[in-house]
Amino acid sequence: MSRSNTLTTLAGLRLAIGTASWVTPRLAGKTFGLDAAANPQSPYLARLFGVRDFMLGYGILTTTGETRRQWLAIGAACDVADAVAGVAGARGGYLPKVTSFLVTGAAVAAAGLGVAALRDAE
Repeated sequence: MSRSNTLTTLAGLRLAIGTASWVTPRLAGKTFGLDAAANPQSPYLARLFGVRDFMLGYGILTTTGETRRQWLAIGAACDVADAVAGVAGARGGYLPKVTSFLVTGAAVAAAGLGVAALRDAE
C-alpha cells in the first residue's frame, strides 16, 4: 500500500467509525458485539470514543510533516491502549469472547495502519 493510500485508508476509517459511533452509537456498538440494551450508558461511551476517533482522522488529513507524525503516533498509542482494553475486558469477564476479539482485532489493525503510516512518513 502506498503512503497516500495508507494515510487515506487510516483517516477514512477513523472518520467513518467516529461518525458512526457518534450518530448511531447503539448500532455502532452492536457491530462490535456490545449490548446497549444491557448498558444504557453505552451510547454515551460510544460517543466519547467516536469523537476521539473522528478527530484523530481529521488531524491526519489536515496536517503535514512533524505535526502529522504526532497525530499518527497519538492514534497508534490510542489503538494499542484499545487493544489492551479489549484483552482486559475478556480476562475480566465483562466482554464476551467474540466482542473482545472484534474490538481487539479492530484496534490491532488500526495500530498496524498507524505504524505503517508512520514508517511511510519518514
